[in-house]
Amino acid sequence: MEFRQEIADETSRAIDELLRLSEIKPGQIVVIGCSTSEVCGERIGSAGSSEVAAALLDALLAAGKTAGVYLAIQCCEHLNRALVVEKAAAERYGLDEVCVLPVRQAGGALAACAMQRYEAPVVVEAIEAHAGLDIGQTLIGMHLKRVAVPLRLEQKSIGQAALTAAKTRAKLIGGPRAVYP
Repeated sequence: MEFRQEIADETSRAIDELLRLSEIKPGQIVVIGCSTSEVCGERIGSAGSSEVAAALLDALLAAGKTAGVYLAIQCCEHLNRALVVEKAAAERYGLDEVCVLPVRQAGGALAACAMQRYEAPVVVEAIEAHAGLDIGQTLIGMHLKRVAVPLRLEQKSIGQAALTAAKTRAKLIGGPRAVYP
């Protein structure tokens, strides 16, 4: 199987499983962190690929559209892990826009691809997503709502990149007499 198609298929399986297990609802946010270098079997930040990013984003956008969720694509550390979102998501959640243009070398290939393919892309500095998919250990935890709960996906990798997934839940508060649903 062609590498690009293999990546798209693996991504589809991973995002579909995340959406199912997280029980995310339409209008909620899924943060995606991704190193296309890691997907290709290279060290993070060393070999970004626009072609791999396009294959990943095709699968992510298709699943996101079907589920009716917003995708927040995390930039790399050179942009302090800012995120590319649709303007509608920024407006709905009151997110503050920042002024930067992610490119493959500063922001990452997936974020750069999202800037080109989203209908009305904007970059925001922070978000509190309802679920997340981390492709290649890019550290998305800072962008998840409290409390994050790890999900064990059947799909363990995309290409050569390790895959980590999480959902979030409301905080459990109270003491020994508290009752939880």
